[in-house]
Parts: sequence; structure tokens; C-alpha cells
Amino acid sequence: MPDRTHLTFALTLHDAVAPDRARNACWSPYSVASALGVAAQGARGATEAELVALLGADHAKVLKGAVVGDDAEFAVANTLWSWEALPIDEGFLTDLAGWPGAKARPAPFAEDPEGARKLINADVAETTHQLIPELLAPGTITSDTVATLVNALYLKAAWAEEFPGHDTADRPFRGAGEVATMRREGSMRYARRAGWEAVAVPARGGVEAVVLLPEGDLGGTEGVPEVLDALERERIELFLPRLKLSVQTSLVEALQRVGVRTLFTDGADLTGLSPDPRLYVDDVVHQAVLRLDEQGFEGAAATALVMRLTSFMPVEPARTVRVDRPYLLLVRHVDTGAIFFFAQVVTP
Repeated sequence: MPDRTHLTFALTLHDAVAPDRARNACWSPYSVASALGVAAQGARGATEAELVALLGADHAKVLKGAVVGDDAEFAVANTLWSWEALPIDEGFLTDLAGWPGAKARPAPFAEDPEGARKLINADVAETTHQLIPELLAPGTITSDTVATLVNALYLKAAWAEEFPGHDTADRPFRGAGEVATMRREGSMRYARRAGWEAVAVPARGGVEAVVLLPEGDLGGTEGVPEVLDALERERIELFLPRLKLSVQTSLVEALQRVGVRTLFTDGADLTGLSPDPRLYVDDVVHQAVLRLDEQGFEGAAATALVMRLTSFMPVEPARTVRVDRPYLLLVRHVDTGAIFFFAQVVTP
């Protein structure tokens, strides 16, 4: 059974990340939770407590257990980039080594911040197969930056059964006219509960895409856990739009709204990462890219915690599901429930 605490984290933060239900949104709970989870291992006191309260006590177990099968492409990196003059706690480096794709690298923040930015961006671009070529925009890294904690991931998986290309056609989608919509009939998991209709489309690698279609207009995420728990296999005729999203944002305000506040102040305690008590997080930059077509899906995401010092600043009839209005989409690991991507689709 997928982990409920990770789902709670994803739903809680999504409501803060995408309060405007009339706009597209896309982000990676897996990437954000990984970056925050690594930071939590270096946090102490109220800083740690706020992170754990949001992530859940077992967040690391869920993320580390989300192993994608060899029949899909998956890459992940968790990298600490640090100024050479910043002391790093050896225990933190030991904890970091337990995360997938763990690395600790020096970066010339003080003497060449633009070079450090390009170095980090190049590493993210490599992990994400060039889907995210520039996570950190010019000016994000300055000579005051002393460390950046970065998670990057890439996932590409084919559907267990492809959508026939000849069945794709322009079909109505509420608020967007007609959009290219795929069609497939087959065995999928389905449920209708608590104001939602859900269809889980199986993919290779132990991954699935779960469409969450509200009965009315797209609103809050209440009821999502109940409909996910009720998924059972049925024969489904699914009409699903092709999708191509790319969204970049700062997550500081969203995280503050859900209780992570001390991390961004001069009261931050990251002494488990570095003995220097002045370390705090100045920004959390996130970008996610997600594409769905007849063959499968491809996605990439990256999260960067930018740190400074406070002294510097056919057996049965098929049920038809028409995804023809705004909806939510989860791409998740089947066994653990780790959510690689969370999309709010208003305009496919």
C-alpha cells in the first residue's frame, strides 16, 4: 500500500503551490521532498521540526524505496555544492551518501558566482537529459551564496499498452476549445469517490499515471486519498489529452504557508550540515517538465536550496472516461506511492 504521509505532503504543498485553479501547474513532490529531506538531515531544533512536520517521519524511506524498474529510464542526483571555505559536517556527508545519486562538490561561489551557476546548471541538464538546461537563472547565485543543495531527476516510461495513434483526434476540452486527445480501451484501475473520478494508467518500470478528474470545477484536493484507496481494475475506455507542461517557480512562499518558516530566517539551525551557525536558506528554486503522448511519458524536475550566511545576505463493457475538463495528474511509483510529478492541467 502506498505511503499516505507522502501523499499528504504532496496534497498539502500542492494547495499552496497552485492556489489559482485556473492556471496550469506542474511540480515534483519527489524532487522537492528529496531536497528538503536532505536539508532536514542537516537541520536541528525548530528548523528540523518544521521540515519533518511537513514531510512526515518516514519520508526518506519512501523516497529511497521508489526504485524504478530497468524497463524504464530513471536518473536522480542529490548534490551538495559548497564554497570551499564553508566547513561541512562529516556526519552530514555520511547521511547524504545514503541518498540516491549522492554527491558533494565544490563550487566557486565567492570568486566566480556566474561560473558556479553554470556548473550547477550543467550538472542538472545532464541528469535531466537536457530537459532543464537552466534551473538557476542569472542573478540567482551571487558572491554571498555559500552552498546549494540540488535534487534533479529524469523519468521516461512507456505505457504498458500504447494509445493507438490512429485514435488520436481533436476533441473538446472545457475552456480550451479542441485539443489533441488520445483514446485507449483496456484494463486499468478505476474508482469514483468523494467528488473525484480516478483512472490509473499503467506504465513500465513499476510506475503509473493517475488521472484525477473532479465531478465539477477543479477545486481543493479534499477526497483525493479516498479515491486513490478505492482504485480497482476495470475495463476502461479512456480519452486523455496529450500533454506538454514546463513550469518554473520559487517555492519559498508556498513552503512558508505550510509551516516551513524558520529555514528562511536568521534563526535557521543547519548546524548538522555545517558548524557555522549563520547558515540559512535564501531561496528554493524548482522546475518541472512533463510530456505525455501515445507511447508514454517523459518528465524531469529539479529543486535547488540556495544557502547564504546571515553575516552575508472486452470481457465486459468498457467504462468511458473523458478527460475533457481541468484535472489533476499524478505520476507515481506504484509500490511506495512516491509522487514523481503532480500536475494541475487547465490547458493541455
